[in-house]
Amino acid sequence: MAALRYRRFLKLCEEWPVDETKRGRDLGAYLRKRVAQAFREGENTQVAEPEACDQMYESLARLHSNYYKHKYPRPRDTSFSGLSVEEYKLILSTDTLEEFQEMDKSVWKKLQEKFAPTRPEEKHKAWARVLSRPRT
Repeated sequence: MAALRYRRFLKLCEEWPVDETKRGRDLGAYLRKRVAQAFREGENTQVAEPEACDQMYESLARLHSNYYKHKYPRPRDTSFSGLSVEEYKLILSTDTLEEFQEMDKSVWKKLQEKFAPTRPEEKHKAWARVLSRPRT
């Protein structure tokens, strides 16, 4: 049974894409590393908690197959900022994040202060407004 689990995880790792723009932060690369650690002896590895292992595999398989994207479709592929998926990928790339870190810290601080609530109760009110909006 351990061999079957190992092969299932290997197949998932082969199918899971690696995003080269997220060096050191990519979920696919992290998944490969964790599977290698968990199954050090390959098919001969003894799984201490088989139910937890199976549950982890099923959860990852659902993420990989976009199960939740299809189960809960979005009416529009936009966000509050109006940016596209490609623009978000560019912004979240490792290179862009490194550029942000090198930016003048005072400008970055100003942006954070502009968009972040200053008091904890404001943070809760902001989330309450977001959660109480009618969904379209």
